[in-house]
Amino acid sequence: MQYIRFGNTGLKVSRICLGMMTYGTPQWRPWVLDEAAALPVVKHAVDAGINFFDTADMYSAGESEALTGRFLKMLCKREEVVLATKLYYPVEMAFKGGNSTAAQPARRPNMDGLGRKRIFHAVDASLQRLGCDYIDLYQIHRLDPNTPIEETMEALHDVVKAGKVRYLGASSMWAWQFAKAQQVAREHGWTRFVSMQNHYNLAYREEEREMIPLCRDQGVALIPWSPLARGFLAGNRKADDKAQGETSRARTDDIAQKYYYRKSDFKVVEALGKLAAKKGISNATLAYAWLMHKGVTAPIVGASKPWQIDQALAATDVALTEAEIQRLEAAYEPHPVLGHL
Repeated sequence: MQYIRFGNTGLKVSRICLGMMTYGTPQWRPWVLDEAAALPVVKHAVDAGINFFDTADMYSAGESEALTGRFLKMLCKREEVVLATKLYYPVEMAFKGGNSTAAQPARRPNMDGLGRKRIFHAVDASLQRLGCDYIDLYQIHRLDPNTPIEETMEALHDVVKAGKVRYLGASSMWAWQFAKAQQVAREHGWTRFVSMQNHYNLAYREEEREMIPLCRDQGVALIPWSPLARGFLAGNRKADDKAQGETSRARTDDIAQKYYYRKSDFKVVEALGKLAAKKGISNATLAYAWLMHKGVTAPIVGASKPWQIDQALAATDVALTEAEIQRLEAAYEPHPVLGHL
């Protein structure tokens, strides 16, 4: 396993981060693995040297955090593990189909967002579920438009100074919003974000316009979500059967259904498949390798089977020439901005 410095920090993480949204309870989403089914997959990741694990309080209404905490106690040394979780969305079991962040029930007062009351409650609730004394990377899942950024950044700084959190991270938002949050923290001497978990993959590259250059300039670690475009880049989808897909997740994922099935997207997958076949590797391995060549610290990899982790791990040994990178990128066409809400 290769390890890399996490942005400008002294933290070291594996080049692959295991996304824990897949593990929890199928009562939350039908494709989620329960504890018995998830344990062999997580153990495989740990045995391979992965030390970076990303979850969120909303995943399986907290059960993902609970499983993550139990698995890591069972399989790892706490001082070696980098444990990341997130807050913003309400912690609800209700499921209406569609994307995991778009299908939430009606909001109730103080049950979501990034106000001071919510942050203090959320961090304590996450620590209790995780069974830990501290969180290595505490991330805002989205930006809260209804709370002053000063309130949010001060409250996050306070949980760091209280010893409950080691580092702060952010997720999808506009680049100007991220820059504003960082500047507010800088002006007040508060803790700044050290990472950005944004939406970035070979089929969705809008983040290359502003957010990624900003993060590179400021030394902010990039840990993108959906590195395989909801599985689309694996190459097992066809234009005439996109409404069904091969898995329960594909059939209930409105992001994949709505955004990843244009003619140019299939051309991207075609180019990916041709080069992958030439190199004797899977589409997934090549898609992860492309991200690593684009300056990504560690993609957030979702896996329901051990061999999917192996495909991600193999990417760390793949070399790409500039000509090959250009070949992979040639068919891309701009997309509507996706993932900020």
